[in-house]
Amino acid sequence: MTMIENNVLLWFKNDLRLYDNETLIRAISSGKKILPVYIFDPTLYRNLKLGFPKTDAVRFEFAKQCVMDLRTNLRNIGGDLMILTGSAEELIPNLVKEFNCDTIFSEQEFATEELNLIQRIKNDLKSDCKFDFTWGRTLYHLDDIPFEIDNIPLTSKAYRINTTKNTKVRAVFPTPDKLSCIAMNAFRWGEVPTATEVGLKNVRNFALTYVPGGETEGLKRLKYYSFETEQLTNYRWTRNRSLGMEYSSKFSPYMALGCLSPRTIYETVKRYELEVKKNQSTWWLIFELVWRDYFTFKLMRFQNKVYHTEGYTNKTREFTNDTVLFKRWCKGTTGIPFIDAHMRQLNETGFMSNRGRVNCSSFLVYDYLIGLDLGSSVF
Repeated sequence: MTMIENNVLLWFKNDLRLYDNETLIRAISSGKKILPVYIFDPTLYRNLKLGFPKTDAVRFEFAKQCVMDLRTNLRNIGGDLMILTGSAEELIPNLVKEFNCDTIFSEQEFATEELNLIQRIKNDLKSDCKFDFTWGRTLYHLDDIPFEIDNIPLTSKAYRINTTKNTKVRAVFPTPDKLSCIAMNAFRWGEVPTATEVGLKNVRNFALTYVPGGETEGLKRLKYYSFETEQLTNYRWTRNRSLGMEYSSKFSPYMALGCLSPRTIYETVKRYELEVKKNQSTWWLIFELVWRDYFTFKLMRFQNKVYHTEGYTNKTREFTNDTVLFKRWCKGTTGIPFIDAHMRQLNETGFMSNRGRVNCSSFLVYDYLIGLDLGSSVF
């Protein structure tokens, strides 16, 4: 009797890169044939009660660029990427059965919506298949920080000082040389969907992303901002500007979809300090990575409370929730030039500077007195 060999499924989500991708390395180390998969799930683009999509056309276009770049990079090492559109809850268990996978390699999730999805998938998996999760979202590894999640400090300073003094950043994982995928007909690998196919409606024929998507472009941007132009040297003093490509790093879009890992940026900054200059700017960029870590871990501690109007401290505040004012804010027609310019930039490009985000959100809450509980009657 011929034994059927088991394969493994490699589920890409917000880790769309080859360099410093431990999940990819672990899948390869299994020694089995791999089915790399990315799923465009229409639930991520569904209309919210507030009257607009959870994820809009610019972000969708950026994701498409990132996924296609990932496919190209996987093909360059002998692999490929299956691109599907639909519910991960239905597709993943079906793929596991069809391709006889005994392990799903995936980056570890930490927020409620994603964790609930994972649990539903687990419920539908065949009994001999398991998840193998890898932590890859933060600069400092979850297992290395000097806090249990339930005891993450309430202030970023308390977290930062203790963590940076007592924790080392783990080394990056190199880009693998070869990927051995399951063999199949070319058409089975799929294609990226259209905006209509993921449920987006009334979108323009194209969406212009603020920066081009993908790991290849992310690594180019990292090199450009550091060694090619040495703009990193001035980051401390320019980072709070609002317009242009040179004042800040623009790494955040790439980090959001995992085209760049925080450790990759850290590695580059440390090399820059040795070869070019170490100053307040290099310290500050790493500070921002630690700040990002802190809010990831804080979200893990408080989960959905951070999205509630009263927050995790249960503070009460009176809001008028004037829907007319809310529409003005969304469209950038408040009459306040600084607010309107940033909101229009966000609407057109999907990007807004850090200083813009701080001021626009503060204006919405403290000047327009708009809270979160606007219900379904806004539009």
